[in-house]
Amino acid sequence: MKTSKKYAASLQSYDKTKTYDAGEAMNVVLGNAKANFDETIELHIRLGIDPRQADQQVRGVLVLPNGTGKTKKVLVVAKGERADAAQAAGADFVGAEEMIQKIQTENWFGFDVMITTPDMMGVVGRIGRILGPKGLMPNPKSGTVTMDVAKAVAEVKAGKVEYRLDKTAIIHCPIGKKSFGPEKLIENFNALMEAIVKAKPAAAKGQYIKSVTLASTMGPGVKVNYTRS
Repeated sequence: MKTSKKYAASLQSYDKTKTYDAGEAMNVVLGNAKANFDETIELHIRLGIDPRQADQQVRGVLVLPNGTGKTKKVLVVAKGERADAAQAAGADFVGAEEMIQKIQTENWFGFDVMITTPDMMGVVGRIGRILGPKGLMPNPKSGTVTMDVAKAVAEVKAGKVEYRLDKTAIIHCPIGKKSFGPEKLIENFNALMEAIVKAKPAAAKGQYIKSVTLASTMGPGVKVNYTRS
């Protein structure tokens, strides 16, 4: 694969075989975030568990101390008082059956997160095949199926992220923007790592945290020395 001159230069700026302390790694990543936009800083964690086993799943949500730097558009599917509460909390779109129909008939996806109440899950479930592959299906585990829609909206707007193990036993998660600076990004890094350590399944054996890598949107990954596992 052909790489750009910027990317090639970034690869020469640090030792790819070395694992760095989190602060050092962050400085390397920020130094190599040279795109002409505010790059997202991403955290990639490989876990020593088997994602095929039901008792070895790692999934959760967390409001990062400094947010993500991205304002997410929220759709709330609810009725009555819950719909009013969602509107007051700052939801971008609020509705019921008509919103489901809009997605079905117009292929509309002008939102990043869908939140709904348990009583509306039957309606939302009609388009599960459409929402699922896009990662938009509400789920109680991610806090997007709840009676307290106002709190759910507020958390998403404040910078809530969902971390989830993929099929290759890796968690990929954004922890902010380059413009945050190293201190705020390290605070977010530490908060997410603590959450993942606490989420260790009881069935997990051996080394839990296999590897930790930081990267920017357009930059190469830098290995982090993270010994808590």
